[in-house]
Amino acid sequence: MRYLITTLGCKVNAYESEALKNLFDAHGMVEATDNEVDVAVINTCSVTSVSDQKSRQHIRSLISKYPHAIIVVMGCYAQMSHHFVSDIPGVHIIVGTSRRNEIPALVEQFTKARERIDTVSEMTRLFDYEPMKVTSYSDNARAFLKIQDGCDNFCSYCIIPYARGKMRSRPKDDIIAEVHRLVDLGFSEIVLAGIHTAGYGQDLGDYHFVNLVKDILTEEPRLYRLRISSIEESEIEDELIELVKTNPVIARHLHIPLQSGSTGVLRRMNRKYDTDAFLSKLHQIREAVPDIAITTDVIVGFPGETDEEFQETMDFIEKAQFSQLHVFPFSARSGTPAARSKDQVDPQTKKERVRKLITLSDRLHADYCERFVGQELDVIVEDYDGKTASWRGHTSNYLEAHVQSPDDLRGKIVTFTYKT
Repeated sequence: MRYLITTLGCKVNAYESEALKNLFDAHGMVEATDNEVDVAVINTCSVTSVSDQKSRQHIRSLISKYPHAIIVVMGCYAQMSHHFVSDIPGVHIIVGTSRRNEIPALVEQFTKARERIDTVSEMTRLFDYEPMKVTSYSDNARAFLKIQDGCDNFCSYCIIPYARGKMRSRPKDDIIAEVHRLVDLGFSEIVLAGIHTAGYGQDLGDYHFVNLVKDILTEEPRLYRLRISSIEESEIEDELIELVKTNPVIARHLHIPLQSGSTGVLRRMNRKYDTDAFLSKLHQIREAVPDIAITTDVIVGFPGETDEEFQETMDFIEKAQFSQLHVFPFSARSGTPAARSKDQVDPQTKKERVRKLITLSDRLHADYCERFVGQELDVIVEDYDGKTASWRGHTSNYLEAHVQSPDDLRGKIVTFTYKT
């Protein structure tokens, strides 16, 4: 049977799709290379209402494009809205955020019985960690490694704790074994990923995220670069900062979600810090690692966000000197406290605030890049960029780099002189 997997959303979804691909391959199925598709899977996203809409559009598009294929809908949208998904004619198998490792068997079951299968359980907070692993990777230089699932933070705008369930950690031995496998396959960089990545170990007693990082570095000395996909301010321990300072294998880049530079908005978001604590942690990190890149996420137009509170965010970001921002207009997600607020910000105001923050981000990023012009930096080459006729990759501090060469540099580590 020939399969096709379409992935929407986050790095964790990308990992889970790759793990499913490995499962299909192990069951004797082959990835489709043309329009002849027997099983079409879509791994959906539900982080915003826009994500829901995209998921629905992609589901219908797959059904239309592959009318004779078995259609499998999995992931967060399937979990949170499986009653809507089940109303779409042409969907054959619905799997939420558990039992995804059973999909090849479910396909076989459907092939025999030809009856719709819906495995979605609404008891997400009772889910155990699902053993999915990657035994090979179709990417080229950078491999994502999922270390945990779920979240217990319950930020007032976020549906993910309901979609993904409680925080649960992957067994350490499974993680280390996968690190060895990925290095054996030739990957120079591994990115630790999860729904709440550095929450790893909260369910394990006295073994925490920093212990896992130390064990990976100790047990796999061949690894060239280890990157942390995202980490909360409160989880950046002194011991982790010291590791970043002293061990060059850890990427000189931390993505620390801010969401708002207004303490009042942070309180309404149910975030667990204020701006003073956040800024203090940034100073501590930069004192140890002066040239580190620190990127962040910002949500604008959160319910009740005044002009004054937005200006507080602008001022705080200037003070924090992030190297880049990921800016998102607030999207009301049905089922969350923030969506029920009567104090919604109008779309035009959100659009203007997004524009201002993107302009600020562009300036901060240019300023950060300028500091490295003329320096010798290492880049792990990821792919070829036809627009610039050069090989593209990222440095340890996540500067995008372009290297001219007639040779195939994919996956190679190249030292070059940085220029913007």
